[in-house]
Amino acid sequence: MSLQRERHDDGVEVLRLDRPAKRNAFDTATLGLLNQALTELCDDPDVRVVVLSSTSETAFSAGADVSEQLDAAGGVARMEAFARLYRLVELVPVPTIAVCVGSTVGAGAEVAAGCDLRVAGDNLHLAWAGARLGVPVGPARLTPLVGLSRAKELVYTGRRVDADEALALGLVHRVAPAAEAEAAALELAAAVVRQSPSGVRELKEMFRELEGTLSRVDVENERLVRFQRDGAGLPQG
Repeated sequence: MSLQRERHDDGVEVLRLDRPAKRNAFDTATLGLLNQALTELCDDPDVRVVVLSSTSETAFSAGADVSEQLDAAGGVARMEAFARLYRLVELVPVPTIAVCVGSTVGAGAEVAAGCDLRVAGDNLHLAWAGARLGVPVGPARLTPLVGLSRAKELVYTGRRVDADEALALGLVHRVAPAAEAEAAALELAAAVVRQSPSGVRELKEMFRELEGTLSRVDVENERLVRFQRDGAGLPQG
């Protein structure tokens, strides 16, 4: 299994990616497990916060597993799974926190940016790598976080951002030693849990509606699937 799940007594659910040999790169199986977990959490009245983390301190996720052997239909199916993932992260009805340690690149950066809050390990290497392969991804989630001008620079160049710069840009809310990053995220989750459960859920919905984030994700998702189906697409092994 490439995904671990843990429910704490306070209603915090921790989802840990567990493919350390692949730097938690997303293959079809991992996407299926994560999408199933998030689907269940969307309908769970008892969950209070969802923390997306990793069993490895060296990577949250290095992005899509382009070494996965897929035919054309499999490549489209995997991209559709990515689109579901991005939409589900947006639809989780409670705050989400990403633990951004080590390589947080491509799809890993997208998932992190889709979360409500982010804690960085001091070894963070964050990058939007889509432009290198022509992948139409990045504007939907990054722009609301850092502004149009900075988002363009990060997406167009694909350059790496370390923990200090991520904190300065407001991309992450805390920085901790990599080994302590998940614990710092759980502290942040505990602060959320102390608030009104119904109030926090309503506020989450308000942020989504007032900022139009779901519609932004849907536009980008449509382009992603079209890129895989009709364009160059991601490498498939």
